[in-house]
Amino acid sequence: MSANLKIDNGILLLGCGKMGSALLKGWLDSGVPASNVWVIEPHPSDWLLASGVHLNQGVPEQAEIAILAVKPQMMGAALPGLKALGNGATLFISIAAGTTIATLEQVLGAQTPIVRVMPNTPAMVGRGISGLVGNAHATAKQLDQARLLMQAVGQVVQLENEAQIDAVTAVSGSGPAYVFHLIEALAAAGEAEGLPAETAMQLARATVTGSGELAHRSDDSAAQLRINVTSPGGTTAAALAVLMDPETGFPALMRRAVKAAADRGRELGK
Repeated sequence: MSANLKIDNGILLLGCGKMGSALLKGWLDSGVPASNVWVIEPHPSDWLLASGVHLNQGVPEQAEIAILAVKPQMMGAALPGLKALGNGATLFISIAAGTTIATLEQVLGAQTPIVRVMPNTPAMVGRGISGLVGNAHATAKQLDQARLLMQAVGQVVQLENEAQIDAVTAVSGSGPAYVFHLIEALAAAGEAEGLPAETAMQLARATVTGSGELAHRSDDSAAQLRINVTSPGGTTAAALAVLMDPETGFPALMRRAVKAAADRGRELGK
């Protein structure tokens, strides 16, 4: 990343919890000098204290990029301190769910370049995916900078408009929790069929993570990968008859779940 991304006047990271730490680690591992990064974090981890960044030393006079990584409910208190950087050359990148570009513009100034991003927690192991969209004042170069920053922790998709952020939040932002719950449910089902709890969890966890890795590496579609496992009239087919039921199975359940998450994202943005 460092070969393409040049930050002349520093990066400001507001908030360095789990996601902020994942991003910062990705940047440092990619060659961004710690001396180019300012972090504001009231509860720094031991790792952050030893990272070499400018920690809780205020705001650089000419930050090229400011990343807003605080929780949405803390955004209202955190933003006013950055108002001096608004309406200028500083690109603001927000990863807070439910905080709209319009809300950020109201506080920072209508001419502020802003990119809204929705990452997810697999960024912590370099396997995240983020959807991003910029406002009218974010230049092509700034969008490229935002994309390169997020690519340090995984894949990036460019969205057509901000309205799509709520769908991204519902699918990939919240999605890891759905997968983790699948592991829980699969293990519980195995236990109900007579397996020891520890064995059932080991089987479920390895099955889900291994299948995910296979999906990641394979050129086959998800549908084809499913078909590859399914023998006609066999055990997998019997289970899929339940899971793929159009009214009570995964398709209808997942549509309801994703819609509930997307609707909540829209509510948070009002």
